Amino acid sequence: MSNSEHDGPEGQGDERRYSSVVVDGVEQAPSRAMLRAVGFADEDFAKSQIGIASTWSMVTPCNMHIDKLADQAAAGADAAGGKAVLFNTITVSDGISMGTPGMRYSLISREVIADSIETVVAGEGFDGFVTIGGCDKNMPACVMAMARLDRPSVFVYGGTIQPGAHRRDIVSVFEAVGGQASGKVSDAELLEVERTAIPGPGSCGGMYTANTMASAIEALGLSLPNSSAQDAISEHKLEDSRNAGAAVVELLRRGIRPSHILTREAFENAITVVIALGGSTNAVLHLLAMAYEAGVDLSLDDFTRLGEGVPVLADLRPSGKYAMSELIAIGGIQPLMKLLLDAGLLHGDCLTVTGKTLAENLADVAPYPADQNIIRPLSNPIKAESHLVVLYGNLAPEGAVAKISGKEGLEFAGTARVFGSEEESLQAILDGTVVAGDVLVLRYEGPVGGPGMREMLSPTAAIMGKGLGDKVALITDGRFSGGSHGFVVGHVTPEAAVGGPLALVKDGDAIRIDARNRAISLQVDEDELTRRRAAWTPPAPEATPGLLRKYARLVSSASLGAVTTRD
Repeated sequence: MSNSEHDGPEGQGDERRYSSVVVDGVEQAPSRAMLRAVGFADEDFAKSQIGIASTWSMVTPCNMHIDKLADQAAAGADAAGGKAVLFNTITVSDGISMGTPGMRYSLISREVIADSIETVVAGEGFDGFVTIGGCDKNMPACVMAMARLDRPSVFVYGGTIQPGAHRRDIVSVFEAVGGQASGKVSDAELLEVERTAIPGPGSCGGMYTANTMASAIEALGLSLPNSSAQDAISEHKLEDSRNAGAAVVELLRRGIRPSHILTREAFENAITVVIALGGSTNAVLHLLAMAYEAGVDLSLDDFTRLGEGVPVLADLRPSGKYAMSELIAIGGIQPLMKLLLDAGLLHGDCLTVTGKTLAENLADVAPYPADQNIIRPLSNPIKAESHLVVLYGNLAPEGAVAKISGKEGLEFAGTARVFGSEEESLQAILDGTVVAGDVLVLRYEGPVGGPGMREMLSPTAAIMGKGLGDKVALITDGRFSGGSHGFVVGHVTPEAAVGGPLALVKDGDAIRIDARNRAISLQVDEDELTRRRAAWTPPAPEATPGLLRKYARLVSSASLGAVTTRD
């Protein structure tokens, strides 16, 4: 297929569709006067305006360098004949807020960021834009805004952090906390891990949520090849940012918009790549949300359908051995995508922001070095089917999402130990209350009940640090960090706060999780559950006046992506 066949339906001559309304004509002299003050010259008013949506802040190391990437994206857009305009949006650090009430704002920030990018781009009349994300929630938020606005746009990933001393990362610190509680790690050792795990800028270094979502977005076709697999501090990342600015100008010339790229087949490509990489359960939630904003019909069952034919090939943290920086050193995800394409597991005819198809982008990609051990061959996978297992049963009639690497087994039967919050469960793990055979039930942590669907990295890391990773299970209507591993089941729907079955569990109840048959069951007879349901009353909401309360009123179920824009 020739490149000309990829041109969007508008084609040429539509490069100032939005900015012309703002700056053309006598009546828009006030607008031009304001823009002159921020650096516009006479000739700039005849150019396409390219917004540069930066998520820079000093809130988190994931984003602390993005101002420099935004400058490069702006330079690339200007050099290609556009007029760049930089603006900022917020971010929330999961790693800092984890285990605290502040974590309630993490998933909420995804909606706030998407809303803010939409607001600025639409309000200012930008013809196209670049979005730059570096932490878990601002990345899907960027794509959600791109899908809503449907203007030529490119996503840039901020890049991964380098490993700390002794190949440490943020999960090393969380697990050291559990180790300290069990006496395996001294106070001095914990402090040394804390001081050395995070050496500088970039997103958390395993196949955690940030690197998972960067890879998914590249597979979708919304970022330039290799954008997902570059070190945060590198010439490659600066070049990627410059090229993204130029690419948006070219997309404008050709009339290519996200709606031409974000097809159902593109989302299937993203799911396939996430599975092959052993990516985060958060990808399920975010891809559902991104697909909704793009008008693509995607459901939990699509993850099961695709997962039956896609193996886990990457030996990456948290359940594996290697860091993202080590995958970058052998070629990133492009050779993996070529491997999957050649095996018939990817749709090669999907359009991307290069203006070429996925297959065209991958045509000249070389295979991984023969002596590498990070990506397995299809003939010798880490797991023959997906690690992302969607479970159903009387505990999760609308579905739940488990992350089953196979190392922790495929079945777990135990007795419930029920907690009404993450904080309660963490204390019970650290003080020895939680013992082998327990199924920890963490409820009222869903999108409504949290509100905000906090990640349970602190409890799961403490479980691993205590040496209980294969001896206890944890189920929750909350989420898990991409750094979580062990026998964990999240996104249980309907959530407890709206009367879901999780609200009816009592200490000592028998629970069975069967990943082979994708089932999760509370082994209590229906008559007893009916009595419990009749006696149940919802707890007082955690939401205080303001954003938390507004979010709890608007948010949809996790099985639908936990978006706030559904009717």
